[in-house]
Amino acid sequence: MYAALAAALLLAPAGSAGSAGTSFLTAAPVTAGQPVQVAAVTGDYLYWSFATIAGQQPDLTAKVTLPAASDRHGPQAWTIEVFDGLRRRQPCVAGEQSPIVTADTAEVTLGCRLRQVRSWAEPSDLDPLPGTYFVRLSSTEMPERDLGLPVKVDLTLTAEMGDTGADQGKLSAPLNPVNRPGAVLADVPTPAASEEPESGASWDFVPEFSSRWVWTATGGILAAVAGLVGFSFTRRRTRRA
Repeated sequence: MYAALAAALLLAPAGSAGSAGTSFLTAAPVTAGQPVQVAAVTGDYLYWSFATIAGQQPDLTAKVTLPAASDRHGPQAWTIEVFDGLRRRQPCVAGEQSPIVTADTAEVTLGCRLRQVRSWAEPSDLDPLPGTYFVRLSSTEMPERDLGLPVKVDLTLTAEMGDTGADQGKLSAPLNPVNRPGAVLADVPTPAASEEPESGASWDFVPEFSSRWVWTATGGILAAVAGLVGFSFTRRRTRRA
């Protein structure tokens, strides 16, 4: 029911961004200070992307103008999430990230302020690093009858600079996602089946030596020994009888 719908119509005046993607791959790029206003419907997943440098502290605010109260049938839950270039979810240190609104609420404001972007970090750390980040805005819970109702979204991004000398290091490359498909390798010619080795005899008939052969051979030997012991024991009892 919550599949992404491709509805992101331009509503803002000239000079503002009016688009949003419906997945990580189609996220619409935005910059700090650039006003963003789009139209969508409840049930949409809206994606944006932005670039950061070391020392910045990105702060996102999304205001959602909800459908008319007469068209809604219950409360709604909304959420805003931020992911880094490796698509790891980043924690918010400030802002209302997952508010719940009643059926008569006209609009809801969501926010997420990230930690200051560091110039470097250990591979095991989840600290924010320079590169591309993704924003996802979605309505997570609502009555099924309210899916598909029109909403308007205003997104604001700010990125104030903090203490740039706090990190004594440098990232080798920004964490930018690789969305370009790889090249297809050319076919590598293989030798014909009829070709013989240049020198020496062929040992292709010899099976590969592995642990499976060891266990099979050992089991066979133990079975043969057990059979001989049993046969000799039975033969002695027969002679005595």
